[in-house]
Amino acid sequence: MEDSAKAPSEKVGYLGPEGSYSSVAAKMLCPDSECVPYHSFSAAVGALLRGDAAFAVLPVENTLQGAVTQNLDLLYANPGLYAVREYLLPVEHRLIVREGTGLSDIRTVYSHQQAILQCGKFLSEKLPEANVVYTDSTVQSLAHVQSKSDAGIVGSHVSRQGFCFLGGNIADEQKNYTHFLLVAKGEENLLEHSRRVYFAATCPHEPGSLLKMLQILSVYDLNMTKIESRPIKNSPGEYCFFIELEGDRAENHVRAALDRLAEYSKNFKLLGCY
Repeated sequence: MEDSAKAPSEKVGYLGPEGSYSSVAAKMLCPDSECVPYHSFSAAVGALLRGDAAFAVLPVENTLQGAVTQNLDLLYANPGLYAVREYLLPVEHRLIVREGTGLSDIRTVYSHQQAILQCGKFLSEKLPEANVVYTDSTVQSLAHVQSKSDAGIVGSHVSRQGFCFLGGNIADEQKNYTHFLLVAKGEENLLEHSRRVYFAATCPHEPGSLLKMLQILSVYDLNMTKIESRPIKNSPGEYCFFIELEGDRAENHVRAALDRLAEYSKNFKLLGCY
């Protein structure tokens, strides 16, 4: 986003509770806004669609686990939603326990599914016998850490009285980032200028269709920065491609490329510009 742009001051929905990674991203994206927690990503999007919130913060990709497919589907399924900002959040997972707990005491580990998956190596090597229980968010795992047999996986920014971290970062990779998007309702919220453009497109069901679509980007000299595929519901064998490219949507060649992509694709949706 342009440096001169002001942060929105309206309500911003995120996956709560307070202290989740999404809450950190929401505050970074909209430091002057009222950030409101919701129990799920779909609930935050629902608040945006109803007008109860002006924006929603959604993680769409993690460097270890790849795309957050649930949120890609939410963006694609709602025609009026557009990403208007992005934020790359460094993620550092820590094992949190009640004070006085040792690693050998732990029998159950609680956390969000993504955090559990991103710490798989540590869990298999250090806590191979521990039960794993998924929670709605990382910080929500604290509510389940009641005794020395319990542990949670949370971000290094979390601090609670009576709790402590066991060791340092336990993620499989030390350089771990999550890509968040600030999503608004209505095309009028899109920036006039952008550094990146994000869209979804379904190729015609014919040989070489994906190659033909990507050749459009090549013809207009546009650099693709990410591509993900998602199966289309009720259409076995067909896929929707989520593509991000470098470009200013105000420039003629970028607009021309998007128009050409929309003409060629069976279904095309601009997901955002940021």
